[in-house]
Amino acid sequence: MALIQFTGLTKRYRDVTAVDDLTFTLAPGRVTGFVGANGAGKTTTIRALLGLTRPSAGTVTIDGLPYAQLSDPLRVVGAMVDPNVFHPRRTARNALRAIARAADIPDPRVDDVLTQVGLAGAAHRRAGEFSMGMRQRLALAAALLGDPETLVLDEPANGLDPEGVHWLRGLLRSMAAEGRTVFVSSHLLAELAQTIDDVVVIAHGRLITHQPMADLLGQARESSLEDVYLALTASGEPSIPGTPLKERS
Repeated sequence: MALIQFTGLTKRYRDVTAVDDLTFTLAPGRVTGFVGANGAGKTTTIRALLGLTRPSAGTVTIDGLPYAQLSDPLRVVGAMVDPNVFHPRRTARNALRAIARAADIPDPRVDDVLTQVGLAGAAHRRAGEFSMGMRQRLALAAALLGDPETLVLDEPANGLDPEGVHWLRGLLRSMAAEGRTVFVSSHLLAELAQTIDDVVVIAHGRLITHQPMADLLGQARESSLEDVYLALTASGEPSIPGTPLKERS
């Protein structure tokens, strides 16, 4: 399964440094939460991972290759970054078929992922008629089309009702249990804490900590990820010993 490595990743926009020398590794079989305030650099980091923006310095690689050099990217990385990308007049099935055919994915896979995300009964409805939660599920279906080794999800729980959030948690845990790499950006820290194995916290584009959740909570002597996050980002500097996540053999 895919190993994702961020090495000295830096992105500058003229006088603004959006991401500053980020270095960390995402291991297969783990759900990693990506946490930071608005403007912390999370979206830029994810865009660099997906080849949507070119780093000013450093690299992001997937099994040693940048995204643009992957021979079959949808089968390696499934990404969910914007639930509003679908043409509102396309049905859910047709929207996914267009993506599948461009990636040489057989049509039957479309119905498989619609069933997997709970949209089989809405396959003939137009995307423009969907609620926010249904659009989230459709975007997740698109990410799953290639049965990817890695999932990269930006705020996947937005718009989901409590039942949907519970379902999503189970899906992400099952993906990791199969050995896949799961990287999830979210502001819903209480929910995220129930799902993730590891957490990456950034502030002002800089890495604050990358640790297993259990170790982070134990070292901080805090009861919640929210409390730890607020304590860590108060100064914008690493404040807990052992900040880098140790490489696993």
